[in-house]
Amino acid sequence: MPRPTAAELSPSTPSRQSRYYLRVTLVVSAGMVAGALLTWVPEAPSPWAWFPLGIAYLVGGVPIVRDTLESLRKGHLSIDFLMGTAALGAAAVGQPLEGVILIFLFSLSNTLEAYALGRTRRAIGALMDLHPEEATLVDARGREQGRVPADELEPGQRIRVRPGERIAADGRVDAGRSEVDQSAITGEATPVTKEGGDEVYAGTINGGGVLTVEVTRPAGQTMLARIIRMVEEAREERAPAQEFIDRFSHPYTVAVLGGSALTAVVAALGFGMAWSDAVYRAMTLLVVASPCALVISTPAAVLSAIANGARKGVLLKGGGILDLAGSVDAVAFDKTGTLTVGEPRLLATWTAEGTDEAVFLRMVAAVEAASEHHLARAVVAAARKADLEIPEVEDFRALPGEGVVGRLDGRICWVGNRALVGRQDIQVPEALEGWLEAQAREGRSIVMAGDDARLHGAMAFGDEVRPGAAAMIRRLKAEGIERVVILSGDHAGAVEAVARAVGADEARAGLLPDEKVAILKEMARSSRGVAMVGDGVNDAPAMAAASVGVAMGAAGTDVAIETADVVLMSDELDKVDYLFRLGRRSQRTVRQNVWFSVGWMALLVATASTVGIPLTLAVVAHEGSTLLVVLNGLRLLGGGTAT
Repeated sequence: MPRPTAAELSPSTPSRQSRYYLRVTLVVSAGMVAGALLTWVPEAPSPWAWFPLGIAYLVGGVPIVRDTLESLRKGHLSIDFLMGTAALGAAAVGQPLEGVILIFLFSLSNTLEAYALGRTRRAIGALMDLHPEEATLVDARGREQGRVPADELEPGQRIRVRPGERIAADGRVDAGRSEVDQSAITGEATPVTKEGGDEVYAGTINGGGVLTVEVTRPAGQTMLARIIRMVEEAREERAPAQEFIDRFSHPYTVAVLGGSALTAVVAALGFGMAWSDAVYRAMTLLVVASPCALVISTPAAVLSAIANGARKGVLLKGGGILDLAGSVDAVAFDKTGTLTVGEPRLLATWTAEGTDEAVFLRMVAAVEAASEHHLARAVVAAARKADLEIPEVEDFRALPGEGVVGRLDGRICWVGNRALVGRQDIQVPEALEGWLEAQAREGRSIVMAGDDARLHGAMAFGDEVRPGAAAMIRRLKAEGIERVVILSGDHAGAVEAVARAVGADEARAGLLPDEKVAILKEMARSSRGVAMVGDGVNDAPAMAAASVGVAMGAAGTDVAIETADVVLMSDELDKVDYLFRLGRRSQRTVRQNVWFSVGWMALLVATASTVGIPLTLAVVAHEGSTLLVVLNGLRLLGGGTAT
């Protein structure tokens, strides 16, 4: 399968649709407001109210007519046709404002739908930016053959990847040694050392060394291409609520139209009613049966809840997400950058007897200051945080695969791994061995340091758990979340350590994106709803596969933000449980509105079709129910989200 082209993934079409429906909605809303004011102002000549309302009918009626014709070509009537008929019926009996309200709701729903359809294309476009356009091809002897398009690479070919370049294809390291930042694919917090035989992925970033990579997969089958396809396929799945509406809109529309016509015929022929009165009763039935309150019952609550969330820094990308969030009882978290800060930090220090910890940190920071290693940056940051002066070293040298050395205050100081310690002919003390084993169980990276032939101490680095992560998970469990799982591409020790620290129920480590998706699907089979909270490109397929995808906005990648259903505009984890509380409250409010509007409409329909209702009373009862559900929905604008 070839990689999609930029033209195929261009968001221009859904953007044009979204802008069109937005313009229609704005015109209809302006006509609705102007017409309402002219209708309600006693001094205004009543015919003038028809002018803005007529414009709203014309502009808003175009997409209704177009969609109705499209439905008719497919052999069915949609609920949109009923809304259009009810709007015309309202105008025919002298209530055009009610018809414009129906048209406004139709236009608003189309605007939101067009926006949602464009999200997948934007996400795919952002993913494509990770894929380099070209690669440096080399022959079997390592001689460069020039630059070639990355899409034309085939298995068996070799490419050269220089420091700082993105790797252009999935493959195995044929020659060279370097550290590769593959957080975009696996989510690992720290770069991974790659040497002969190790697997690398397209879109990941090479560190300081030069690598020769043998291509193992064509462009269309790379891990990055698979991520693209998974996001696209998951977004194309239709929501159950939409399937329900599609299934029952046709019979409901036919039933209402048929019921209205039957009412007129029965009233005229069966009960001897004048045809004008019978048609009047049928029109009344059509008005009360139009699902005004039902249609607005969900937007009134959902839009209020969305506004509430926006004030709290929780961006929801659609109304149906709130209902799904209210049903979630299982949550999966990415580790790196979500539950943790996403970068290595100095977490623990061991010093030999007679060595001052501050002096030790100053020495290590001085040697590491000239290094580009990710742990070196963590040491320097810790020294600066402690307000230590970092002197310059002389004769700095990097020892590939071992560490660094330099001359400080006349002494040769070294910082590195156990291999470097062995070359110094130093015996690791028993006390340090126990400390090293304890740090290894926590999944931390270790460096040791000393000068000349003496070991001064060791440092442990890891990805620090975010403040409040454990408290947030405790609140989730107290509020009904039954299962909390951590999914990560990092190694088991680090993932399990974080799981213990935050109180998660399960920890799954060493996962690739498709494996995260498989776990999400397994969780979905045993839960009412499952949410995925993450921040990286590698989390995007899992977010798309989950009932609700939540992206950490401030540090999240563009792809994660575009793919997610919910974006936390700050990285405050307490917003996660706030989201689910808001979802449950919104879900309850929507259900209250729906049941009330359906019950009230059924009562009005039964009354109008039997004993009859004056049209004025029908409109008042109909508008009254609409007003009640709107007011109930507006309660969600309040700051509280108590369950």
